[in-house]
Amino acid sequence: MPVTLHRCSLTGFKSRFHPCWRVESALRDQGIEYTRVTQMGVPKSRRTALIAGTGQKKFPAIEFEDGSWYRAESNDMAARIRAGHLFDTD
Repeated sequence: MPVTLHRCSLTGFKSRFHPCWRVESALRDQGIEYTRVTQMGVPKSRRTALIAGTGQKKFPAIEFEDGSWYRAESNDMAARIRAGHLFDTD
C-alpha cells in the first residue's frame, strides 16, 4: 500500500540527524512505496494539510490511502517503519 510522506522541502539535506530524512530513509530501506509531498518550513501556519490531518504543525507525517495519518517523533516513526509495523493499527 503506497503512502504519502509529508516532509519539509530540504530534500537535499540527507543526514541521520534530520527528522524528515530519518523517516524517508526508513521508508526507502524497507521498500515501502511512497509519494513525497514537500512544503516550506516557514511559516508553520501554511501547513494546512498537515495541521488538518494530524492536529500538529511538525514534519514529518505519513498519510495513508484511507485518509488516516501517522505522526510521532521521527525516531519513533523510523523505528516503527524499520520494525515492519507501519501499517499496524493501534
